[in-house]
Amino acid sequence: MKSVPDTAIVSNPSIIPDATKPRSQRREEGKLLRDVNPRSTHAVWKSPADRADIVSILEESNQDRLSDLIPLRFARMLQSPLAFLRGSASIMAADLAGLPTTNIRVQSCGDCHLQNFGWFATPERNLIFDITDFDESRRAPWEWDVKRLVTSVVLASRELQVPASPSSQEELGRATARSYREHLAEFETMSPLEMWYVRLDAAELMKRSPEIGSASRCQQILDAASKRTMDQLLPKITQRVDGKLQFKDRPPLISHPSEFDRLQKEIHDLIQQYRGTLSDERRVLLDRYQMVDVAYKVVGVGSVGLRCGIILMLDPDEAALVLQIKEARASVLEKFVGKSKQTHDGHRIVHGQRLMQAASDQFLGWANDSAGRCYYFRQLRDMKLSIGIDQMTITDLKDYAQLCGWALARAHAKAGDASTISGYLGSGESFDEALGQFGIAYADQSETDFKTLQTAAESGRIPVAKDPEQKKGSLD
Repeated sequence: MKSVPDTAIVSNPSIIPDATKPRSQRREEGKLLRDVNPRSTHAVWKSPADRADIVSILEESNQDRLSDLIPLRFARMLQSPLAFLRGSASIMAADLAGLPTTNIRVQSCGDCHLQNFGWFATPERNLIFDITDFDESRRAPWEWDVKRLVTSVVLASRELQVPASPSSQEELGRATARSYREHLAEFETMSPLEMWYVRLDAAELMKRSPEIGSASRCQQILDAASKRTMDQLLPKITQRVDGKLQFKDRPPLISHPSEFDRLQKEIHDLIQQYRGTLSDERRVLLDRYQMVDVAYKVVGVGSVGLRCGIILMLDPDEAALVLQIKEARASVLEKFVGKSKQTHDGHRIVHGQRLMQAASDQFLGWANDSAGRCYYFRQLRDMKLSIGIDQMTITDLKDYAQLCGWALARAHAKAGDASTISGYLGSGESFDEALGQFGIAYADQSETDFKTLQTAAESGRIPVAKDPEQKKGSLD
């Protein structure tokens, strides 16, 4: 697909979201888009005759990854159709780019599935719920995020201990889209400054617990997240060797490279470059810690094989700060929406995260190595908690899906044009119904693609290794 400028709306070039116009005018312009791109068109998914070979797409995405970890990437994708979806953002991006679109662009997540949402602490130590992964973040049509989220919800419903019926699956998709639409309409009435301050924090969610489940469940989440601190994590991932604290090797998930001295020097140089991307006061904070160890760390599904590591930093009294460094590659959306204004992909990711999240990690920054590879930095863990779906009931999943829809609406309203999108969506359920149907159709496609990958593994076309963390929850 030919790339188009960020401000374009392909279906009607005369309607361009303009934040300098009054909300009422932008709502009306969004409403007019229904004539060109009816909301019912979002229900449609049919695999085109010339659809690319999905294994070839994945093999292409493996270029320049660490070759010894590629079998683990495929192993994680082969856990389930939902895991396959997690690792195949490039496939779905190509499929979405071929569908009719409003082309109202926002800063999008780019990989918006339900396991890329979660709880974490703000710098003020308040617990909030938000999107947590921005590796593919890019300005793109808003509905791409919603369609990927709804598809993930449908696939998750098929993995429950008591799988959802076809009608329940479609209702889950509709409920997710409805939550997005209704909350976006709520946010659309706010001023830009009011919207900038909105957070889905634990206190707010406890007040509105009927929307996301019981208050007791909220309290359980709060209690679990409060235990996921560095003080709790450090004894599990470190040990003393000759009196010095260092990471425990747990290959292939955590390991010290054979070329440790070279890597340590390279990381030291990257930290100095990264330091320059922090604000002045955060440089002062970072400078109170010194690097004492570095190790490779495998994370996620789609990120397996990228150059990712953890850095142990201590102050003189051995108080710890653990940073995560992740290789940043071009977004899978880039070939369909054009290159980012942020020419450094680490900067692109940090920009997307800061723009979309209600509050972001104060240690976010970026750097690049001597080979030109881009990286970004963040804290390894800060009361971060992702919810596993394997023990959920259908009711639990519906509550959680609606919470994700709510968080996505907040992110799009903060980072995009809520008025034009809300005008297009309207107050009826046309879009919700369309997304329920799309979720079923594309979940079916994902299951077909999953079987294709299984066949490729059985034939020996792709290598597969045993995964030491064989589970469906967070793999970070």
